[in-house]
Amino acid sequence: MDYNVIWSPSARLDLKEVVVYIAKDNPEVAERFGYSMIKASKSLSSFPQKGRCIPEFKDCPFREIIFSPYRIIYRISGTGIVEIVRVWHSARGKPQINQSQQGG
Repeated sequence: MDYNVIWSPSARLDLKEVVVYIAKDNPEVAERFGYSMIKASKSLSSFPQKGRCIPEFKDCPFREIIFSPYRIIYRISGTGIVEIVRVWHSARGKPQINQSQQGG
């Protein structure tokens, strides 16, 4: 069964900020990078368990795939949904995930 991959509003904003930042130097690279990140997240539809559990959280329902230097943070729903909750630069340390993202 394939999962439906969706991006939360926070994750979409994160992605937009990444693309805008890269575009300051090179708009074409920024666009390619953004689309490549989206494509990488879509691979979770067939392989939702491919990401690792986030090491900074104990018993956390979140997983991540690395899209260097970014971490694509997501959770798997029992209803066939993979929700991308954040795009986090690895140099920023522990990902910030708010309460609404942690709830089911």
